[in-house]
This record gives sequence, structure tokens and C-alpha cells, in this order.
Amino acid sequence: MPREEIGSDRSPNTTTSKSTRGGSEDSENKIGNAPFQVHSEFVNTLQDLTRDWMARATSEVELGLKLSKKLSVAHSVPDAIAAYQEWLSEEMAARSEDASRLMSNGQKFMDTSTRLLSNGWMSTGTTT
Repeated sequence: MPREEIGSDRSPNTTTSKSTRGGSEDSENKIGNAPFQVHSEFVNTLQDLTRDWMARATSEVELGLKLSKKLSVAHSVPDAIAAYQEWLSEEMAARSEDASRLMSNGQKFMDTSTRLLSNGWMSTGTTT
């Protein structure tokens, strides 16, 4: 039985040192929180991807509104054709940017998934 010492505050102190308990408590906390950290990081990645695509959808609406304004003020067929040509060139640039963003976001998603599955869930013993 450990010997208890009574300090000036009258609380018993055991001879077990705090440093020997601290190491295992820290590792237990890290292991216990790992699934939550993994989940949080994964959700943050998905939120970033969603934010990017919502910004793209907003710019698509703005591009459509710009075309409709130009068509409403067009007084001739050549004016309408010029408005459509400008819209089409901007639309093609946006599609190219979308393809690039899709590849980049897909890579980011796969990198995060792979890293989290190999480091987070597998090392904590969590299986699905």
C-alpha cells in the first residue's frame, strides 16, 4: 500500500509520481481522440470542396445573367451573335477551369482519404 503524506492543505499525496501516469494518459487521450480528429479533418476537406463548387455555381449564374443583359440590349442579329460569342468563350474557359478543379479536388479528396485511413483509423484499431 503506498504511503500517504499529508501536506499543508491537508490533502493526501500518494508516492506514485504524476510523470509515470501522464505518459499513458496522454497516449490514451491521443488514441481516444484519433477517430474524432480523423472525422473532423475529413469533414473539413469535404467542406472546402463544397465551398469551391458553390463558388463556381455562383459564377455560372452571374455569367448567365450577363448574357441575358447583353441580349436584352442587343438591337440586331450581329449584336446578339457577338453576345453569344463572348458568352461561349467565357463558358469554354470556365469548363476548362472546372475540369482542372475537378481533377485537383479529386486528388485532394483521395490524398486525404488515403492518409486518414492509413494513419488515423487503422492505427487506432477502428475497422469498418
